[in-house]
Amino acid sequence: MDPVQLLRDLSQASGLSGYEQQVCDVARQAFEPYADALRTDALGNLIALRKGTPAPGTPAPGTPAPGTCAPGTCAPGARSQGAPLRSIMLAAHTDEIGLMVTGYDGAFLRVTRVGGVDVRTLLGQEVLVHGARPLVGIIGSRPPHVLPPSEWDKPVPLDKIHVDVGLPAEKVREVVKVGDLVTLRREFLELAEGYVSGKSLDDRAGVVSLAVCLEVLSTMRHSWDVYAVATSQEEVGLRGALVSAYGIAPDIAIAVDVGFGAQQGVSENESVNMDGGPAVARGPNIHPLMFERLTDTARKVELPYQVEVAAGATGTDAWAIQVARQGIPTALLSIPLRYMHTSVETACMKDIVRTGRLMALFIAGLDEAFATALGL
Repeated sequence: MDPVQLLRDLSQASGLSGYEQQVCDVARQAFEPYADALRTDALGNLIALRKGTPAPGTPAPGTPAPGTCAPGTCAPGARSQGAPLRSIMLAAHTDEIGLMVTGYDGAFLRVTRVGGVDVRTLLGQEVLVHGARPLVGIIGSRPPHVLPPSEWDKPVPLDKIHVDVGLPAEKVREVVKVGDLVTLRREFLELAEGYVSGKSLDDRAGVVSLAVCLEVLSTMRHSWDVYAVATSQEEVGLRGALVSAYGIAPDIAIAVDVGFGAQQGVSENESVNMDGGPAVARGPNIHPLMFERLTDTARKVELPYQVEVAAGATGTDAWAIQVARQGIPTALLSIPLRYMHTSVETACMKDIVRTGRLMALFIAGLDEAFATALGL
């Protein structure tokens, strides 16, 4: 697998929240060689299962083992006879922020936001309008020459922005309907020193890390089942993570998202270093033992990592997964990213690959003793 090419394909695919199918098709091709099963659930989550291999001497499922109990008679924390292997869920979201058509203004389209679009970044952007047929468009507004002086230094508000697809008014109404989607159109670029730039690296960089993890695991023995989930609708409320965690009911989970990479105007306390390895979050959204095991694993193999302080809500899939069902011990890995929620998001490929490797090494070391320490 070529991680750069995979990220290129994912970045240039279109997938607004709730409409992630094109992105999932790319992810499916990447996951398939390393998965024992693949499925898509009702909310559009792509779920890849890689089955674990029990350690030598471990009874097969359905075989009574010392210390187990008959189903329905178990004390809290005990495992029933024939219980399935332990499992871990990995989650990275596929959806991107964008726009939706709300109406017409002559030959131009009016739009509204889907997700956390920063209006300041829209002016002058190329877009793709997903009408009856795809239309390339541009985002424009009144030229600065005709603006009153009081508006010269202000961002153009959304209601003064329009999308121009180059068609006359009557043709626009034939091809584009209210409710049609509009995504940013941006070529993926390879920069110097292994850096890359493009749209929607938040969080398709995380999806690449899941694929890297599955590939590395294919060369290793691991006893826990692994569910790699490319989640839907994170940008509008963590919905895909919520339902997939409830449906899978994993023993533990790791969410992968992006963090604020060091850049101009972002304080050191709120950012992590580019090319510094994944940032392992620490805070109330994160189980302390998950944090300790991940950082211990990274230190043992001398894999670069950073610590990210998450003193409150992380706003990531980890926030939803942690409280699914009876609660799931959860960790969060953040890939350093500059210019978040713009069309030129920038990441270092080494950080993405390191994130996948760290998850694989963590999973290879999972055993029943760790489950017991977590109170499972």
